[in-house]
Amino acid sequence: QVQLVESGGGLVQAGGSLKLSCSASGRTFSMYAMGWFRQAPGKEREFVAAITWRLGTTYYADSVKGRFTISRDNAKNTVYLQMNSLKPEDTAVYYCAVAKGMYGLRYLQNYDFWGQGTQVTVSS
Repeated sequence: QVQLVESGGGLVQAGGSLKLSCSASGRTFSMYAMGWFRQAPGKEREFVAAITWRLGTTYYADSVKGRFTISRDNAKNTVYLQMNSLKPEDTAVYYCAVAKGMYGLRYLQNYDFWGQGTQVTVSS
């Protein structure tokens, strides 16, 4: 089992920045990759970014590429999502998740454990 604690959400003006954090605890030896997903009201949960835990290979959705950066601190078992140049359409609940495998990191079904989510609101 892996437990996830998210932080860093809030309200920011368009063009601003936020940095989300997700700390993992428990059986982190089975944590092969971590990802960020988001869900806006009335929409399905969508992939944002992912990073493999061991090598740090990163993946991004086209909608956030160049604006968001995912990173990890292995010593702290923490993954971060630096969000710059935020747009109103980035408004959503952001979820941190743990993948047990190295494949299909853009798809929700490949993630086994999820955080409770943190609200990000971008005002226009």
